[in-house]
Amino acid sequence: MKKKLISTVTAVAMSAALLAGCGAPIQEGASTSAAEETAASAAATETAGGTSTETADGAASDSALNIAIVSSPSGVDDGSFNENNYNGILKFIEENPNSTVTPVKEETGDVAACEKTVADIAADYDVIVCCGFQFAGIGSIAEENPDVKFILVDSNPTDSEGNEAEYDNIYAMTFKEQESGFPAGIAAALTTKSGKVAVVNGIAYPSNVNYQYGFMSGVNYANKNFGTSAEVVELPSYAGTDVTGADVGGNYVGSFADEATGKVVGKALIDAGADVIFVAAGGSGNGVFTAAKEADGVYVIGCDVDQFDDGVNGDKNVVLTSGLKIMDKNVYEQLKNIAAGTFKGGNYLLGADTDSTGYVSADGRCQLDADQISKIDEAFAKVKSGEIVPAANFNEMTPDNFTGLE
Repeated sequence: MKKKLISTVTAVAMSAALLAGCGAPIQEGASTSAAEETAASAAATETAGGTSTETADGAASDSALNIAIVSSPSGVDDGSFNENNYNGILKFIEENPNSTVTPVKEETGDVAACEKTVADIAADYDVIVCCGFQFAGIGSIAEENPDVKFILVDSNPTDSEGNEAEYDNIYAMTFKEQESGFPAGIAAALTTKSGKVAVVNGIAYPSNVNYQYGFMSGVNYANKNFGTSAEVVELPSYAGTDVTGADVGGNYVGSFADEATGKVVGKALIDAGADVIFVAAGGSGNGVFTAAKEADGVYVIGCDVDQFDDGVNGDKNVVLTSGLKIMDKNVYEQLKNIAAGTFKGGNYLLGADTDSTGYVSADGRCQLDADQISKIDEAFAKVKSGEIVPAANFNEMTPDNFTGLE
């Protein structure tokens, strides 16, 4: 087992992914919801270890995989972060029906409990998919189980001393959230009628600050290039402090699971005139959605996954579009690599250049018009090429001064 030490700063590597997801066969002793049990019976088959199978594109995988997906504090039926990762596994199993998946839910969100949950099941699976920064400390578990492959989503792993490291048997994926926030900001600036827009976040972990700065960068880009004049509303009482102690402004609920406070923040922003709000706050964001539904003429922009269905409000919908992190595709690709024997561990930062960030523009899944989509696509193509680099928490840029702002 080869481990490469990366950094001594653990907190900076954490991502704000306290979300969760849907189901398959149930690990004995693992907590699971009724929805997971239903999905379990429908989605997975009995393990047929060692059997070669052929994928839909005709590529043969070496053997069946016994897969676990571990989430906390909610399961794989959250309609958001965890479910998106789970869908990547389900796609793999659809093409490799001899493989199985077991959802395991750690309900407390406590980091030590999350790590223990993984340690308790590590010997039972070929692959374990770990959803969120809560699982960053699996490095020592990976060292103790060199034959198990781990897919870590939204964080880089740390060793037993809390140092960020790379491992041969961990594929860790983090994302350039600022690239997803950027088109959200342009969409907001192009749509607002009040001239005021906002972003609501959970906690000022790097990934959440990235979303915020990317959104603000997008607003500023639209103002300078597309003739808009949108103002980003920030409530001083909800300003965020990042992991270095710096004041990053914005509107932070202080939790990813406080729907009541999310609604308070959302209503305060609406009362301040904001009519388009980008929501990157996990479960707390549900409160912002509620505030928007109870208001008149207010849109929200979803985060991580397509949240259009969450925006239904009678015969209307409050979701304008959604900023995306393409997790399912990347989980699916790594499972294919494991089955084919081409898996390569490491810490990978994914972005537009690998189609891993973006926004929803599909007809019937957003409320942007053709001209707005054309403008956003024009700008996002420059993100993909590197001509535009939106501001992020630690890329030494600001939303008022980033590469490509003209």
